Amino acid sequence: MSAPAKKPQEASTSNFVRQIVEADLMAGKYAKRRWNGKPGSALSVERAPPDPAKIRTRFPPEPNGYLHYGHAKSICLNFGLARDYGGICHLRFDDTNPVKEEQEYVDSIRDAVRWLGFDWGGHEYYASDYFEYLYQFAEELVQRGHAYVDSLSAEQMRTLRGSLTEAGKNSPYRDRSVEENLKLLRGMREGQFADGEHVLRAKINMTSPNVNLRDPAMYRIRHATHHRTGDSWCIYPTYDWAHGVSDALENITHSICTLEFEDHRPLYEWFNDRLAEDWTGYDGVLRRGLLQRPLPQQIEFARLNLTYVVLSKRKLIQLVEEGHVDGWDDPRMPTLVGARRRGYTPEGFRLFAERIGVAKADSWIEFSVLEDCMREHLNEVAPRRIAVLDPVRLVIENYPEGKEEPCEAPNHPHQPEWGKRSLPLSRELWIEREDFTEAPPKGYFRLFPGNKVRLRYGYVVECTGCDKDAEGRIVTVRCTYDPGTRSGSPGAEKVKVKGNIHWLSTRHSHGTEVRLYDRLFKEPHPGADDRDFLKDLNPESKRTVTAQVEPALKDAGPEESFQFERHGYFVADRLDTKPGAPKFNRAVTLRDSWKT
Repeated sequence: MSAPAKKPQEASTSNFVRQIVEADLMAGKYAKRRWNGKPGSALSVERAPPDPAKIRTRFPPEPNGYLHYGHAKSICLNFGLARDYGGICHLRFDDTNPVKEEQEYVDSIRDAVRWLGFDWGGHEYYASDYFEYLYQFAEELVQRGHAYVDSLSAEQMRTLRGSLTEAGKNSPYRDRSVEENLKLLRGMREGQFADGEHVLRAKINMTSPNVNLRDPAMYRIRHATHHRTGDSWCIYPTYDWAHGVSDALENITHSICTLEFEDHRPLYEWFNDRLAEDWTGYDGVLRRGLLQRPLPQQIEFARLNLTYVVLSKRKLIQLVEEGHVDGWDDPRMPTLVGARRRGYTPEGFRLFAERIGVAKADSWIEFSVLEDCMREHLNEVAPRRIAVLDPVRLVIENYPEGKEEPCEAPNHPHQPEWGKRSLPLSRELWIEREDFTEAPPKGYFRLFPGNKVRLRYGYVVECTGCDKDAEGRIVTVRCTYDPGTRSGSPGAEKVKVKGNIHWLSTRHSHGTEVRLYDRLFKEPHPGADDRDFLKDLNPESKRTVTAQVEPALKDAGPEESFQFERHGYFVADRLDTKPGAPKFNRAVTLRDSWKT
């Protein structure tokens, strides 16, 4: 009796990208791919062993700027898929535009990916690694009649391209002979022509309803120095030409991109299909395809649309260049270098990517979701500390002059194994200015004349009054304490109070700079309805105060995170913090202050 057939494994219900990957793996779609230890053409892997990676994904940034929150979603998706399905994720720099690319951006991208917790091992690649491949492939497409050199001006090409409602028209140079096209293309490579004099175009269909298939450009002349190849080239491949071919050379199985590339997918597939197919030359000889099958599969997902944020590269550049922020790593900027400096955590971003998921349709994500993810992680890992951000002096009039005593406070209320630290108590303290008022509103349980509160971790005190300066500003609050009410003592509960306030000894605390960051924009959709997005900037997005902090914070090192009790989560600035002199940035408040 034969064994019953196994029930097919059901695909994941987590998101549609994982469903596609799992279906491909179950079907063995990529099982016969070969890998020679490095990217290459079909010929280079003919005798190579099977690819050890079940899937290959890639994160392919252009090194012409700093990564932003949207890139974090893509990084988590691509590296996460490779991790979960026995694959490898490549870091590939699509460096096809020498005018805008710099090594500075390459370095910052590497740092950002590592900071998020991912590693590409030895699989760091560049589109410029494939410039020779791309050029030789372009010559072959010319020989096969699939590409031609056009000598129209850029404006003339735009005119003939048509529109969404009007078909394009063929260039008068579209029917040049193979020999003339090859001669011109080789002359372009050898630097015989000026920028813009010629362009290599794919010969597809000028009447296609998809304008991306209307004979798109493949190479442009650009006499510019490349950050990696120097002056070796004066023609550079377009993104559409280089991107799909680079994927195929790297054995990428699932090429995951955002929805704006959906209309480019037919072009992506056209280039790769033409290069992968066998063909018979004019000499009658059958030539094998240049790319290994199966070819990469492009899958589009919805990009990150986050309220109170702009992710347009043009707008981010404008914010920096016009001085609306303090650079690319300004903690208010939605760049990953800015997020790191603000005190956001890699774990928070990974939780955020998991929580928002992957969808096919565009939608808006509330900024509070990102903030909640940061709070959730920081709440677990951040030691508790006390900082008084707007200090006013409190004098305990019946506390002995010169006396001081330690009060114990837990480093984390839910992590007893982290132990406790000592908070010195003395006659003169700092308290928050908002913790005292002469005329209390209803429901105010902090200090006012005649009221009692507990000094957190210390004693119950009763307010007796205050001193003011010549302008009427309160400079000192006065109180008395009950010696039998020390926290942790048998008499701690003998006096019931509703208020509990924070404090620091003036003798032992330290003054330090604290930057109170908030959302950069005051409107959820900056620049909506065609208004100037700069008009939506939040004037309160950064406030700098001199705060008093407890002794344990004096030696905080760069990027150490803390919860300042009552105030939120803060990080010691990674650049401005010096030994014994930290400066703190607020990452996020304890709760959402923007809820209406």
